[in-house]
Amino acid sequence: MSKKIYLALAIHNHQPVGNFDFVFAEAYERAYLPMIEALEKHPTIRLALHYTGPLRDWLVANRPELVERVAALVARGQVEMMTGGYYEPILVAVPDADKLGQVRKLTQAVQDDFGYTPTGGWLAERVWEPHLAKPLAEAGVEYTIVDDTHFKYVGLEDRDLFGYYVTEEQGIPLKIFGTSMKLRYTIPWAAVEEVMAWLQGEATEAGTKVAVMGDDGEKFGLWPGTYQHVWGGKSRTGGWMEQFFGALEESAAWLETIPPGEYIRRFPALGRIYLPTASYDEMTEWALPARLSGEIVALKHRLKDEGRTDILRFVRGGFWRYFMVKYPEVNTMHKKMLRVSEKVHSLEGGAGGSPGHRLAEALDDLWAAQCNCPYWHGVFGGIYLPHIRTANYAHLLAAENLADETRRGSQAWVEANEVDLDRDSQPELLVEGTAMNLYFDPARGGTLFEWDWRAKKFNLVNNLTRRPEGYHQTLVDAALKKAQQEEAAGEGEKVLTIHEIVRAKEEGLEKLLYYDWYRRAALIDHFLHAGVDLESFYRADYGEAGDFVAEPFAWQVEPAADGGVTVRLYRDGGVWVGERFCPVRLEKAVHVAPGALELPVSYVILNKGAEPLETRFGVEFNFGLLSGHADDAYYRIPGMELGDRHLDSKGEIGGVSELALVHEYFGLEIALFLDRPATLWRLPIEAISNSEGGFERIYQCSCLLPHWSIQLEAGESWKVGLRFVLKET
Repeated sequence: MSKKIYLALAIHNHQPVGNFDFVFAEAYERAYLPMIEALEKHPTIRLALHYTGPLRDWLVANRPELVERVAALVARGQVEMMTGGYYEPILVAVPDADKLGQVRKLTQAVQDDFGYTPTGGWLAERVWEPHLAKPLAEAGVEYTIVDDTHFKYVGLEDRDLFGYYVTEEQGIPLKIFGTSMKLRYTIPWAAVEEVMAWLQGEATEAGTKVAVMGDDGEKFGLWPGTYQHVWGGKSRTGGWMEQFFGALEESAAWLETIPPGEYIRRFPALGRIYLPTASYDEMTEWALPARLSGEIVALKHRLKDEGRTDILRFVRGGFWRYFMVKYPEVNTMHKKMLRVSEKVHSLEGGAGGSPGHRLAEALDDLWAAQCNCPYWHGVFGGIYLPHIRTANYAHLLAAENLADETRRGSQAWVEANEVDLDRDSQPELLVEGTAMNLYFDPARGGTLFEWDWRAKKFNLVNNLTRRPEGYHQTLVDAALKKAQQEEAAGEGEKVLTIHEIVRAKEEGLEKLLYYDWYRRAALIDHFLHAGVDLESFYRADYGEAGDFVAEPFAWQVEPAADGGVTVRLYRDGGVWVGERFCPVRLEKAVHVAPGALELPVSYVILNKGAEPLETRFGVEFNFGLLSGHADDAYYRIPGMELGDRHLDSKGEIGGVSELALVHEYFGLEIALFLDRPATLWRLPIEAISNSEGGFERIYQCSCLLPHWSIQLEAGESWKVGLRFVLKET
């Protein structure tokens, strides 16, 4: 009796909400279109395809012919379509109502586009938690695909994974396949002969085994170097995929390709399973704190080199949700999303007599804002990419605007609420209104960590703090190796560039690894020692003279005659003057008027000591306007000519009473007026990130520090007023 095996392929295709149009177009030309052309050419190759909502929307609008071609493949039974969360959320991180809504939305789209009801659900980043079985099944999902890593965490081995298992939550079942790491790492990287030999070696006389590979469609043409390798470049002949599909056809006597859903209908489960929280192996490494992330990768490589699979199998990384600890910016966005979700779903009961179309529109914006990409970071940019973060915030604010307008009507309003937004047991102060939202963190310097211009759907302080990453050591080691090779060059040895050692988009990035010790927000209060200059401040390599940057502030909210509110934040701290610690009270007051796009801020500094105080005081603002070096995004200081006015420029200017940050593409201007002329430092905050394209620096925000020299006798106070005006351009 001849041996046989099945091969179930599931190709997941995704582009984030807010990604650039040229990226969609390039991915279409290099990955999505060639795959469909190959399937049309090889009608016996059967598999599952998954297109996320953002990509589906782009295809419908820009390449509708591809949707029609996929529909033809579905109609002839060659392709099985999969559903999932429409905007590719990490399902464990969104409320249950949104889990159900997102999956049902994509299921409906698949039915509309292809006349097919999907039974399989793609799980974003294969992030699994046990409770998911219930909402997935309730949304109509019969099976999903996770990594073999998930199964190995409970003791199964490779030989146990040639099939599917059944899990349940509260008695509600869900079928689960494990995608093979062997196949993910050899398709399309290894020789076709190697892949086929492995498959043939796993075939059995019973002929019921199935090898599963579910992975990203972008690796078939979009990832660096893969277009030529997989498709043969523009000629689309002689590439890896043509060889692979040809080999599959030639092996039809013992190998049958089968969509996962069909395999489930034809064969029983291997058994019952309960899987722990997990994702793919690399994700669990990235989720760890930076130091441990680097250490676990090195440890795994060492154990693998030593052949210690007996130990390696028990080495486990971190937990996806830890990204919300590792990156406070992720947590802020996530908790903002939960708050907006609550507002939007409150409309479902008919609050304010809201019409159904407004609820549907608000839900769609909310779901778009749940797109997973800016909620984590690994080898892909994720939270490091400003345009992806900006898109999520835009949809959050669009949903929030609709919800608030429906509930409150058109009259201008402002209200302040004490809310533990970040869920750390310490309350934040949220001032929300028709024109702006301002979120203050009294426990950490009384800073302003979110400032929403609601009409623009724009968070003005959306940025990312510079912090260590596990992969930064790779960059440092590569630079050291390069220096050693250059030193040896005189002895006749070949010198490699850093690009040959580690792919980097520019030289010298290891010299720009600066790390901040506080979160880059706004209204950050600095007292500077005499020796602190622009360069040391830029590098975050200086000592703070005061204890106000990240320490707790008390606060009170006062109603104002204009119907707005005044927020007063104050702290009794101190400032070092040489070897002497001088007690100081600092108070900052922010007034928010209903419907106004002005933000007056006043500061009072009181010398509570018995001796004079001489110091420098500054207020830091970090504006995240995306375009660091675009010609239509710039600084403007009346009466002064800047040598470089780009938002990523750096410099010191004295006697500044007025300045503006302008972004013509977004049609916005942030103007700042000072009632005392200040010395102004401007500097870019740029983070060093690694991605599939290599190491790069990414502009996060423009940092402004107007500061003043102050001298106060005992008991004397000093005041300064700042006024922001947001303008349409």
